[in-house]
Amino acid sequence: MAQTDPIAELLTRIRNAMRARYNHVEVPYSRFREAICRVLLKEGFLGGIEVAGEGYRRKLLLSLRYTPARASVISGLERVSRPSIRRYAGARAMPRVAGGIGMHIVSTPLGVMTDREARRRNVGGEVLLRVW
Repeated sequence: MAQTDPIAELLTRIRNAMRARYNHVEVPYSRFREAICRVLLKEGFLGGIEVAGEGYRRKLLLSLRYTPARASVISGLERVSRPSIRRYAGARAMPRVAGGIGMHIVSTPLGVMTDREARRRNVGGEVLLRVW
């Protein structure tokens, strides 16, 4: 099946796995997806990332995080910039999520990073997704 938006597919797989209370989820590999997942791992939304397989059969194995009460660490995961409607923001106009409780993940010329890091480095880019 052809994918029109691989980032939205990644987010949907993570969302569905968290609702089903899975400990791990497997997604097709791409460097861009791996970069997004590395940011989520660094910010504490994922438990771990592992790349398995070789060549075109590579997969990303993501470990999901839950609270001790078995509630999902990720309350919300939403795509902002879509293939049909791209959203860009400069360093000073970078949007905030829930007064700073959540974060945006931004694709910049310096790589994929959080909105806070983009503001600190004074770089703008495409606002990919919102996590809280």
